[in-house]
Amino acid sequence: MTLLRYPYKIFTEETDYLQIGVKKYVPVGKGAGHSGRLTSRSGSGFRSNSSKEKAEATILLPIPSNIQSGNAVSYQESKVNELAAAVAGGAKGIMTGITGDGNIGDQIKKAGGNAMANIADTATLEQLGDLVTNQLASQAAGIFGGNISLGQMMARESGQVFNPNMELLFEGPTLRSFKFSFKMTPRNDKESNQVKQILRTFKTHMAPKTMEKNLFIETPDIFELRYRKGGSNHPFLHKFKQCFLQDIGVNYTGDGTYATYHDGTPVSMQMDLTFKELEPIYDSDYKNDDNIGVGY
Repeated sequence: MTLLRYPYKIFTEETDYLQIGVKKYVPVGKGAGHSGRLTSRSGSGFRSNSSKEKAEATILLPIPSNIQSGNAVSYQESKVNELAAAVAGGAKGIMTGITGDGNIGDQIKKAGGNAMANIADTATLEQLGDLVTNQLASQAAGIFGGNISLGQMMARESGQVFNPNMELLFEGPTLRSFKFSFKMTPRNDKESNQVKQILRTFKTHMAPKTMEKNLFIETPDIFELRYRKGGSNHPFLHKFKQCFLQDIGVNYTGDGTYATYHDGTPVSMQMDLTFKELEPIYDSDYKNDDNIGVGY
């Protein structure tokens, strides 16, 4: 395993730093059982936040100047008026009311009758007739270039619109991203060599892997990030799940002026990294986390 660090002489038993391990990506499907279904690798989703693969490289960097974390989930507004809900419920009633036993025609007739009764409970025949008339009128207007919906037609005619019964519905989790920026000013040949290898390591392992035949390419390596305090995990700062390195940017004129040492190494560089986690955060991550700090 390759161990790289910048600055070269700063890490002690009391130092806070960011440790980044580079490991080979292993697809979740590799853990599938004989049925082919994906199986959980940990108590919190499909992946563990630390794989058993041997690290190909470990990079130690100073704690970034701007440390932030945030969790988010996705919600979507949903609207359904009473009539649409009644129609949907009626259609569902027709499908679930047919059991396959007895006379199918009688079952369909009975289920259809129940569905119509459900719709009739929602609106009167007069209201249903007005809705049909307004719908046909809005479609007729469209033939001549008019752009008016059923709801707009109702609002113009009666000043009424459907009750949208709006509700916010959960859509799913999101994936976290982390951006880091490091200023590098190597002071000697050792640090110059370390910086050069650090940049090359990030660029090499974030790149997709070519195969012997060019039909496929393989997924880049993953990165395991940890805030550390000496030889232990940091007791307060947040934790990370496995990440891909989405983006690396290097400014070789970190002080705004081109200047190099005798061997061509820039005097000052700015390295920007953007990582994105492979898996969302679940509640079980906190329940199974024995760390006394903030957790994820």
